[in-house]
Amino acid sequence: MPESCDGGVLAGVKIVELAGIGPGPYCGQLLADLGADVVQVRRRGAEALPVENRGKRSIDVDLRKPGAAEVVLKLVERADALIEGYRPGVAERLGIGPEACFKRNPALVYGRMTGWGQQGPMSRLAGHDINYIGLTGALHAMGRAEEPPIVPLNLVGDYGGGSLFLALGIVAALLKARATGQGDIVDAAIVDGAASMMGVIHSLHATGRWSTRRNAHLLDGSRPYYRCYRTSDGKFMAVGCLEPEFFAVMLDKLGVTAADFGEQNDSAAWPSQHRMLEQIFASKARDEWARIFEGTDACVTPVLDYVEAQAHPHNLARRSHELVAGVVHPVAAPRFASRASWQPIPYKSDTEILRESGFGNEDIARLIADGTVQADASARAC
Repeated sequence: MPESCDGGVLAGVKIVELAGIGPGPYCGQLLADLGADVVQVRRRGAEALPVENRGKRSIDVDLRKPGAAEVVLKLVERADALIEGYRPGVAERLGIGPEACFKRNPALVYGRMTGWGQQGPMSRLAGHDINYIGLTGALHAMGRAEEPPIVPLNLVGDYGGGSLFLALGIVAALLKARATGQGDIVDAAIVDGAASMMGVIHSLHATGRWSTRRNAHLLDGSRPYYRCYRTSDGKFMAVGCLEPEFFAVMLDKLGVTAADFGEQNDSAAWPSQHRMLEQIFASKARDEWARIFEGTDACVTPVLDYVEAQAHPHNLARRSHELVAGVVHPVAAPRFASRASWQPIPYKSDTEILRESGFGNEDIARLIADGTVQADASARAC
């Protein structure tokens, strides 16, 4: 059993990942982090990012070669699930689509990761995170009213609407397959996942508490008590005291009386309150403000960059990051009581996978000789 499978809640689950970019590999990382044995079928020379490929084993296969489909199908015979992120129809043309795989393994969960989904007028078109969230209303809701929408990191579409929904779908379908012996196809479209996450906005709209206007609502930066403020050193503090009791703590720590500040939800006073908070926060450095608010329920915290975040006392106490071979790894999430510790496992290339899949020595030699498989059993340390 690979080391990455030891002690994880998905120990014994075997996943074949057809290497791609972005949300597919991150889904594979999540499953590997949980203990699954993830074998990545990758293109020769493809980049192996150390965090999203940790805990995986790989084999380099040229899927254009005649014998490549048989390599994948032999892997599928012993697998519980497969992840692919090609445009619709590509896997079928390669001979490794759902029908071909189910013939070898009827209980297989076939996970498909796309931006637009397997059907629909845009299903075969190119796209990226910004396009997918743009079609769901999510992008339109972000940013200031008088400016173009703010482009977020691709955490919203690719990873939130894509990877997480695919991982959930695969685990759910695995439960079904183990109960019934029947596999399934998981159509995880980023546009669907992002739309699902907009459900709360549709609920608020239905109850008259949200509109299509940008920067005009409780959680989009329009309130002076829920936004970021620049400090004297050019850094920022995040203010999120929505509840009256937390708002009162913020005012107390700022040295401002409720009478001087005004009512929390007096929209007419928000512009002047915003200017007041801008001036106050600009009077001290970020870390000084962080010390003032430390240990309080004011919901006021420093805005850290991803390097600073590693050294924050809370993250240190939870060991939220691990350094492996010079690369910082965010630790696996969520955590389980049954798994006391977790350590990132280096990604490695391993042609021994072929032998595990039932190929004999002569078959392996032939696959290597004709260029279908690259012979490389060396570890790719992270």
